Amino acid sequence: MSRFSAITDNPHEGRFNQKTGILLTNLGSPDHPSTKAVRTYLREFLSDRRIVEIPRLIWMIILHGIVLRVRPKKSAKLYESIWTENGSPLTHITELQRDKLNALLKQKGYQDTEVVMSMRYGNPSIESGLKALREKGYTRIVVLPLYPQYSSPTVGSTFDAVAKVLQTWRWVPELHFINGYHKNTHYIDSLANSIKEDLQKNGTPQKIVFSYHGMPKLFLDNGDPYYCLCLQTTRLVVEKLNLDESLVISTFQSRFGKAEWLKPYTDATLESLPEQGVKDIAIISPAFSADCLETLEELESENREIFEQAGGEKYRYIAALNDRDDHIDAIFEVLKPNL
Repeated sequence: MSRFSAITDNPHEGRFNQKTGILLTNLGSPDHPSTKAVRTYLREFLSDRRIVEIPRLIWMIILHGIVLRVRPKKSAKLYESIWTENGSPLTHITELQRDKLNALLKQKGYQDTEVVMSMRYGNPSIESGLKALREKGYTRIVVLPLYPQYSSPTVGSTFDAVAKVLQTWRWVPELHFINGYHKNTHYIDSLANSIKEDLQKNGTPQKIVFSYHGMPKLFLDNGDPYYCLCLQTTRLVVEKLNLDESLVISTFQSRFGKAEWLKPYTDATLESLPEQGVKDIAIISPAFSADCLETLEELESENREIFEQAGGEKYRYIAALNDRDDHIDAIFEVLKPNL
Protein backbone atom coordinates (compact mmCIF):
# COMPACT_ATOMS: atom_id res chain seq x y z
CA MET A 1 0.00 0.00 0.00
CA SER A 2 1.39 3.40 -0.97
CA ARG A 3 1.73 6.25 1.49
CA PHE A 4 -0.95 8.12 -0.46
CA SER A 5 -3.50 5.31 -0.32
CA ALA A 6 -2.82 4.81 3.39
CA ILE A 7 -3.84 8.42 4.02
CA THR A 8 -6.88 8.06 1.79
CA ASP A 9 -8.01 4.98 3.72
CA ASN A 10 -7.60 6.73 7.07
CA PRO A 11 -10.83 6.18 9.08
CA HIS A 12 -10.64 9.78 10.30
CA GLU A 13 -10.56 11.24 6.80
CA GLY A 14 -14.29 11.89 6.80
CA ARG A 15 -13.86 14.25 9.70
CA PHE A 16 -12.08 16.69 7.42
CA ASN A 17 -15.27 17.28 5.43
CA GLN A 18 -16.28 20.82 6.33
CA LYS A 19 -19.81 20.64 7.69
CA THR A 20 -21.10 23.54 9.78
CA GLY A 21 -23.25 23.01 12.82
CA ILE A 22 -24.82 25.88 14.75
CA LEU A 23 -25.27 25.91 18.50
CA LEU A 24 -28.02 28.38 19.38
CA THR A 25 -28.02 29.14 23.10
CA ASN A 26 -30.05 31.07 25.62
CA LEU A 27 -30.14 31.41 29.40
CA GLY A 28 -32.42 28.51 30.34
CA SER A 29 -35.31 27.66 32.64
CA PRO A 30 -36.15 25.15 35.37
CA ASP A 31 -37.49 21.82 34.11
CA HIS A 32 -40.72 22.41 36.02
CA PRO A 33 -42.24 25.31 37.98
CA SER A 34 -41.71 23.41 41.24
CA THR A 35 -39.64 24.44 44.24
CA LYS A 36 -37.32 21.46 43.77
CA ALA A 37 -36.72 22.11 40.07
CA VAL A 38 -36.24 25.84 40.63
CA ARG A 39 -33.73 25.14 43.43
CA THR A 40 -31.71 22.91 41.08
CA TYR A 41 -31.77 25.59 38.40
CA LEU A 42 -30.85 28.43 40.74
CA ARG A 43 -28.03 26.39 42.28
CA GLU A 44 -26.38 26.06 38.86
CA PHE A 45 -27.14 29.63 37.83
CA LEU A 46 -26.02 31.36 41.02
CA SER A 47 -22.91 29.20 41.37
CA ASP A 48 -21.51 30.69 38.16
CA ARG A 49 -18.52 32.87 38.99
CA ARG A 50 -19.50 35.27 36.21
CA ILE A 51 -22.93 35.84 37.76
CA VAL A 52 -21.80 36.61 41.31
CA GLU A 53 -18.34 38.11 41.70
CA ILE A 54 -17.99 38.30 45.46
CA PRO A 55 -15.45 36.17 47.39
CA ARG A 56 -16.31 32.54 46.69
CA LEU A 57 -16.40 31.19 50.25
CA ILE A 58 -18.61 34.03 51.47
CA TRP A 59 -21.02 33.63 48.55
CA MET A 60 -21.27 29.83 48.94
CA ILE A 61 -22.28 30.29 52.57
CA ILE A 62 -24.92 32.86 51.59
CA LEU A 63 -26.12 30.83 48.60
CA HIS A 64 -26.57 27.52 50.38
CA GLY A 65 -27.36 28.91 53.81
CA ILE A 66 -29.92 31.54 52.81
CA VAL A 67 -30.72 32.01 49.10
CA LEU A 68 -31.43 28.39 48.15
CA ARG A 69 -33.54 27.96 51.28
CA VAL A 70 -35.75 30.99 50.62
CA ARG A 71 -35.79 32.01 46.98
CA PRO A 72 -36.81 28.76 45.17
CA LYS A 73 -40.32 28.67 46.66
CA LYS A 74 -40.98 32.29 45.75
CA SER A 75 -39.50 31.93 42.28
CA ALA A 76 -41.46 28.72 41.63
CA LYS A 77 -44.71 30.66 42.06
CA LEU A 78 -43.52 33.23 39.54
CA TYR A 79 -42.54 30.56 37.03
CA GLU A 80 -45.89 28.86 37.55
CA SER A 81 -47.66 32.11 36.65
CA ILE A 82 -46.08 32.14 33.16
CA TRP A 83 -45.87 28.39 32.50
CA THR A 84 -47.86 27.15 29.50
CA GLU A 85 -48.99 23.83 28.09
CA ASN A 86 -45.72 23.93 26.09
CA GLY A 87 -43.71 24.34 29.29
CA SER A 88 -41.23 27.15 29.79
CA PRO A 89 -41.95 30.06 27.41
CA LEU A 90 -38.23 30.72 26.96
CA THR A 91 -37.47 27.10 26.07
CA HIS A 92 -40.47 26.76 23.76
CA ILE A 93 -39.77 30.02 21.93
CA THR A 94 -36.11 29.07 21.45
CA GLU A 95 -37.29 25.76 19.97
CA LEU A 96 -39.46 27.69 17.52
CA GLN A 97 -36.51 29.92 16.63
CA ARG A 98 -34.35 26.84 16.03
CA ASP A 99 -36.96 25.20 13.80
CA LYS A 100 -37.61 28.33 11.74
CA LEU A 101 -33.89 28.97 11.37
CA ASN A 102 -33.31 25.39 10.18
CA ALA A 103 -36.05 25.84 7.59
CA LEU A 104 -34.60 29.17 6.44
CA LEU A 105 -31.11 27.69 6.11
CA LYS A 106 -32.46 24.96 3.84
CA GLN A 107 -34.35 27.57 1.85
CA LYS A 108 -31.13 29.56 1.45
CA GLY A 109 -29.26 26.51 0.18
CA TYR A 110 -27.35 25.49 3.31
CA GLN A 111 -28.37 21.86 3.07
CA ASP A 112 -25.53 20.50 5.22
CA THR A 113 -25.98 23.01 8.05
CA GLU A 114 -28.09 22.30 11.13
CA VAL A 115 -29.08 24.30 14.20
CA VAL A 116 -29.11 22.66 17.63
CA MET A 117 -30.51 24.45 20.68
CA SER A 118 -28.91 24.50 24.13
CA MET A 119 -29.34 26.39 27.38
CA ARG A 120 -26.56 27.81 29.53
CA TYR A 121 -28.30 26.56 32.66
CA GLY A 122 -30.72 23.68 32.84
CA ASN A 123 -31.77 21.57 29.88
CA PRO A 124 -30.94 20.92 27.11
CA SER A 125 -27.39 21.57 28.24
CA ILE A 126 -24.58 23.05 26.21
CA GLU A 127 -22.68 19.78 26.61
CA SER A 128 -25.56 17.79 25.09
CA GLY A 129 -25.84 20.24 22.19
CA LEU A 130 -22.15 20.08 21.37
CA LYS A 131 -22.17 16.28 21.58
CA ALA A 132 -25.16 16.13 19.23
CA LEU A 133 -23.27 18.19 16.65
CA ARG A 134 -20.16 16.03 17.01
CA GLU A 135 -22.14 12.82 16.59
CA LYS A 136 -23.64 14.17 13.37
CA GLY A 137 -20.18 14.83 11.95
CA TYR A 138 -20.03 18.60 12.14
CA THR A 139 -16.39 19.71 12.08
CA ARG A 140 -17.13 23.45 12.14
CA ILE A 141 -19.29 24.79 14.97
CA VAL A 142 -20.73 28.28 15.17
CA VAL A 143 -21.95 29.27 18.63
CA LEU A 144 -24.52 32.05 18.82
CA PRO A 145 -25.67 33.08 22.30
CA LEU A 146 -29.00 34.89 21.83
CA TYR A 147 -27.94 37.96 23.78
CA PRO A 148 -27.67 40.94 21.41
CA GLN A 149 -25.61 43.03 23.84
CA TYR A 150 -22.45 41.33 25.09
CA SER A 151 -21.95 40.99 28.83
CA SER A 152 -19.68 38.84 30.91
CA PRO A 153 -22.52 37.11 32.87
CA THR A 154 -24.31 36.06 29.66
CA VAL A 155 -22.07 35.74 26.61
CA GLY A 156 -18.86 35.39 28.61
CA SER A 157 -20.40 32.65 30.72
CA THR A 158 -21.59 30.82 27.60
CA PHE A 159 -18.06 30.83 26.23
CA ASP A 160 -16.83 29.38 29.52
CA ALA A 161 -19.35 26.53 29.28
CA VAL A 162 -18.43 25.75 25.66
CA ALA A 163 -14.71 25.82 26.44
CA LYS A 164 -15.19 23.54 29.45
CA VAL A 165 -16.79 20.89 27.25
CA LEU A 166 -14.25 21.18 24.44
CA GLN A 167 -11.39 20.78 26.92
CA THR A 168 -12.45 17.14 27.27
CA TRP A 169 -12.52 16.43 23.51
CA ARG A 170 -9.60 14.79 21.75
CA TRP A 171 -10.59 16.40 18.45
CA VAL A 172 -11.50 20.05 18.91
CA PRO A 173 -13.65 21.36 16.04
CA GLU A 174 -13.13 24.62 14.18
CA LEU A 175 -15.00 27.04 16.40
CA HIS A 176 -16.63 30.38 15.61
CA PHE A 177 -18.06 32.16 18.64
CA ILE A 178 -20.32 35.17 18.04
CA ASN A 179 -20.16 37.46 21.05
CA GLY A 180 -23.00 39.85 20.23
CA TYR A 181 -24.96 41.69 17.56
CA HIS A 182 -26.29 44.78 19.31
CA LYS A 183 -25.89 47.06 16.27
CA ASN A 184 -26.51 44.56 13.47
CA THR A 185 -28.74 46.40 11.00
CA HIS A 186 -31.14 43.48 10.62
CA TYR A 187 -31.55 43.17 14.38
CA ILE A 188 -32.15 46.92 14.68
CA ASP A 189 -34.66 46.71 11.81
CA SER A 190 -36.63 43.93 13.53
CA LEU A 191 -36.70 45.87 16.81
CA ALA A 192 -37.82 49.00 14.99
CA ASN A 193 -40.49 47.04 13.13
CA SER A 194 -41.96 45.67 16.36
CA ILE A 195 -42.18 49.17 17.84
CA LYS A 196 -43.56 50.69 14.63
CA GLU A 197 -46.31 48.05 14.49
CA ASP A 198 -47.26 48.80 18.09
CA LEU A 199 -47.38 52.55 17.48
CA GLN A 200 -49.53 52.09 14.39
CA LYS A 201 -51.95 49.90 16.33
CA ASN A 202 -52.05 51.69 19.68
CA GLY A 203 -50.83 55.21 19.00
CA THR A 204 -47.77 57.02 20.30
CA PRO A 205 -47.44 56.98 24.12
CA GLN A 206 -45.92 59.74 26.20
CA LYS A 207 -42.79 57.65 26.72
CA ILE A 208 -41.24 54.49 25.28
CA VAL A 209 -39.16 52.72 27.92
CA PHE A 210 -36.29 50.51 26.72
CA SER A 211 -35.80 48.23 29.72
CA TYR A 212 -32.60 46.18 29.62
CA HIS A 213 -31.61 43.48 32.08
CA GLY A 214 -29.48 45.00 34.81
CA MET A 215 -26.12 44.08 36.31
CA PRO A 216 -24.05 45.36 39.23
CA LYS A 217 -22.41 48.70 38.44
CA LEU A 218 -19.13 47.17 39.57
CA PHE A 219 -19.12 45.10 36.36
CA LEU A 220 -19.20 48.30 34.30
CA ASP A 221 -16.49 49.84 36.47
CA ASN A 222 -14.34 46.77 35.81
CA GLY A 223 -14.69 47.08 32.03
CA ASP A 224 -17.84 45.22 30.99
CA PRO A 225 -19.19 47.02 27.86
CA TYR A 226 -22.82 45.94 28.30
CA TYR A 227 -24.13 49.31 29.53
CA CYS A 228 -22.68 51.15 26.54
CA LEU A 229 -23.92 48.53 24.06
CA CYS A 230 -27.47 48.85 25.43
CA LEU A 231 -27.43 52.61 24.95
CA GLN A 232 -26.09 52.13 21.41
CA THR A 233 -29.00 49.81 20.61
CA THR A 234 -31.50 52.37 21.88
CA ARG A 235 -29.86 55.16 19.86
CA LEU A 236 -29.88 53.10 16.64
CA VAL A 237 -33.55 52.21 17.02
CA VAL A 238 -34.43 55.85 17.74
CA GLU A 239 -32.55 56.89 14.60
CA LYS A 240 -34.16 54.14 12.52
CA LEU A 241 -37.66 55.25 13.54
CA ASN A 242 -36.77 58.94 13.46
CA LEU A 243 -38.14 59.34 16.99
CA ASP A 244 -37.73 62.41 19.15
CA GLU A 245 -35.04 61.49 21.69
CA SER A 246 -37.18 62.97 24.48
CA LEU A 247 -39.76 60.23 23.84
CA VAL A 248 -37.38 57.44 24.87
CA ILE A 249 -35.86 56.33 28.19
CA SER A 250 -33.34 53.51 28.69
CA THR A 251 -33.57 51.74 32.06
CA PHE A 252 -32.30 48.57 33.74
CA GLN A 253 -34.38 45.92 35.48
CA SER A 254 -34.07 42.76 37.61
CA ARG A 255 -31.97 44.00 40.52
CA PHE A 256 -30.85 41.42 43.05
CA GLY A 257 -29.06 41.99 46.34
CA LYS A 258 -27.97 45.25 47.98
CA ALA A 259 -25.19 46.38 45.63
CA GLU A 260 -25.65 49.34 43.30
CA TRP A 261 -26.75 48.23 39.83
CA LEU A 262 -26.86 50.00 36.47
CA LYS A 263 -29.15 53.02 36.55
CA PRO A 264 -31.75 54.28 36.05
CA TYR A 265 -33.71 51.39 37.56
CA THR A 266 -36.81 50.33 35.64
CA ASP A 267 -39.08 49.96 38.66
CA ALA A 268 -38.03 53.28 40.22
CA THR A 269 -38.45 55.05 36.89
CA LEU A 270 -41.94 53.65 36.37
CA GLU A 271 -42.89 54.68 39.88
CA SER A 272 -41.72 58.24 39.30
CA LEU A 273 -43.18 58.88 35.84
CA PRO A 274 -46.85 59.49 36.82
CA GLU A 275 -45.94 62.30 39.22
CA GLN A 276 -44.11 63.91 36.28
CA GLY A 277 -47.33 63.79 34.28
CA VAL A 278 -46.36 60.71 32.22
CA LYS A 279 -49.28 58.30 32.51
CA ASP A 280 -49.19 56.56 29.12
CA ILE A 281 -46.16 54.40 28.29
CA ALA A 282 -45.01 51.51 26.14
CA ILE A 283 -42.17 49.32 27.37
CA ILE A 284 -39.87 46.98 25.46
CA SER A 285 -36.89 44.88 26.52
CA PRO A 286 -34.38 44.66 23.64
CA ALA A 287 -31.86 42.53 25.57
CA PHE A 288 -34.24 39.55 25.55
CA SER A 289 -34.47 37.60 22.30
CA ALA A 290 -37.37 35.56 23.69
CA ASP A 291 -40.05 36.28 26.24
CA CYS A 292 -39.31 34.78 29.64
CA LEU A 293 -39.82 35.33 33.37
CA GLU A 294 -38.18 38.75 33.26
CA THR A 295 -40.58 39.99 30.59
CA LEU A 296 -43.80 38.02 31.05
CA GLU A 297 -43.88 38.34 34.83
CA GLU A 298 -41.56 41.19 35.76
CA LEU A 299 -42.52 43.63 33.00
CA GLU A 300 -46.03 42.48 32.09
CA SER A 301 -47.22 42.07 35.68
CA GLU A 302 -44.94 43.38 38.44
CA ASN A 303 -43.84 46.62 36.80
CA ARG A 304 -47.28 47.30 35.38
CA GLU A 305 -48.60 47.20 38.93
CA ILE A 306 -45.87 49.59 40.12
CA PHE A 307 -46.74 52.07 37.37
CA GLU A 308 -50.49 51.88 37.87
CA GLN A 309 -50.29 52.15 41.66
CA ALA A 310 -48.23 55.30 41.20
CA GLY A 311 -51.00 56.81 39.07
CA GLY A 312 -50.16 55.51 35.61
CA GLU A 313 -53.13 54.91 33.34
CA LYS A 314 -51.93 53.22 30.15
CA TYR A 315 -49.19 50.61 30.17
CA ARG A 316 -48.38 48.25 27.35
CA TYR A 317 -45.56 45.77 26.91
CA ILE A 318 -44.15 45.28 23.41
CA ALA A 319 -43.28 41.59 23.11
CA ALA A 320 -39.77 40.30 22.56
CA LEU A 321 -38.83 39.50 18.97
CA ASN A 322 -39.36 35.80 19.63
CA ASP A 323 -39.93 33.88 16.37
CA ARG A 324 -40.99 36.83 14.22
CA ASP A 325 -39.92 36.24 10.63
CA ASP A 326 -37.82 39.41 10.54
CA HIS A 327 -36.08 38.27 13.73
CA ILE A 328 -35.27 34.88 12.22
CA ASP A 329 -33.95 36.70 9.15
CA ALA A 330 -31.80 38.84 11.46
CA ILE A 331 -30.37 35.79 13.23
CA PHE A 332 -29.52 34.29 9.84
CA GLU A 333 -27.73 37.48 8.81
CA VAL A 334 -25.75 37.45 12.07
CA LEU A 335 -24.69 33.86 11.33
CA LYS A 336 -24.15 34.27 7.59
CA PRO A 337 -20.50 35.48 7.63
CA ASN A 338 -19.58 32.28 9.51
CA LEU A 339 -21.43 29.83 7.29
